Amino acid sequence: MRNLTEQLTQYAAYHRDARNIGTHFIGIPLIVLALAVLLSRPAIAPGLPFVSFVPVAVSPAWLLFGAATIYYLVLDVPLGLMMAVVSVACVAFGAWLAQQGTAAWLGGGVALFVIGWIFQFVGHIAWEHRKPAFVDDLIGLMIGPLFVLAEALFSIGWRPALRAAIEAKVGPTRINAPRGQQARP
Repeated sequence: MRNLTEQLTQYAAYHRDARNIGTHFIGIPLIVLALAVLLSRPAIAPGLPFVSFVPVAVSPAWLLFGAATIYYLVLDVPLGLMMAVVSVACVAFGAWLAQQGTAAWLGGGVALFVIGWIFQFVGHIAWEHRKPAFVDDLIGLMIGPLFVLAEALFSIGWRPALRAAIEAKVGPTRINAPRGQQARP
């Protein structure tokens, strides 16, 4: 298994244009939220004999986000913990929307999903001129949310050594590049 630096470096190689990275700051959170919403049904209520130890309703969303959180924690504990907080918020929102009725749940989830992917593809087609990372490696679907969080944290000075290691291989992300410094093609 590749480590955090290798995973983020591979993903970053597909994301050098600032406008594309900007679309990812909108598209990826919308897609992640959509998955939390759409996978919040069906939910098994707490108190049933085989899930009595779980204080909340168990849904496919909790299972997916739980597995993703474990993966993120294996890659990097601090970043994994931050992703866990994001995941809990997304799944909680998804569970809330799932209780609002089928039309609101399904309409909201599908709308978030479609709008998120529109942002993703606009960024890649219009500005990056390169296919999304997941086309070559499906793990890119898991790394995308981590990349967005890491990029946001890099912009406020978090883990400069990690950022430098990534940029040493693929050049600076243009959204964070110092003035006058170009990212490598």
